[in-house]
Amino acid sequence: MKRSILLVEDDALMREFITDYFKKEQWEVYEAENGRQALEIFAQSMVDLVVLDIMMPEMDGWSVCRRIRQKSDVPIIIITARTEDDDQLMGFELGADEYVTKPFSPKVLVARATALMKRTEGTIGREGDTLVYGELSVNQKAHTVTVNGELLNLSPKEYDLLLVMIKNYGIVLSRDHILNAVWGLDYFGDHRAVDTHIKKLRAKLGSEGSLIRTVIRSGYKFELEP
Repeated sequence: MKRSILLVEDDALMREFITDYFKKEQWEVYEAENGRQALEIFAQSMVDLVVLDIMMPEMDGWSVCRRIRQKSDVPIIIITARTEDDDQLMGFELGADEYVTKPFSPKVLVARATALMKRTEGTIGREGDTLVYGELSVNQKAHTVTVNGELLNLSPKEYDLLLVMIKNYGIVLSRDHILNAVWGLDYFGDHRAVDTHIKKLRAKLGSEGSLIRTVIRSGYKFELEP
């Protein structure tokens, strides 16, 4: 199956270089040189993946990422010359799936894009607005969750927590990150709120509770068993 990518990069030579590598792997490539053009192309085209530079004229990558996430859960890879942890955290909080720092090998970027697509297709599937992981199914429009076909009674916070974990598939999320994403930046509680809700959520997920894994001294991540 041929995949399509929206490549958003203001450096023409870099954009051409990356495009060539993706085309060699049979990707269809849409190119944008700034944020506004990227949003126009995204609105008019069906793309499977967005590769998005941060530092751009007219509209930066953060703004583009935020606007795309308001309308779509398409996988997004952010590329940037900045390496600060705060920048990476910002990207993940805005809903990015991967974060690649310059300089990087275009060959490696294509490999990471391919791996990301495999995580969001097939057994880890997206069926319209439904996310499927093993026997777990999440309908984002209806805000319903089923395991083995049985409807679960999740609280709004448990549902939000599950969705945050799913949209950061394979990424270790700290308790602080989860607090900010689910409870908001102005929440003054402590990490026990996260641990308590994770425990309750796992119990309700039953046989699929193991999808949420504890990473010692780091936090939690959502991932199918290898």
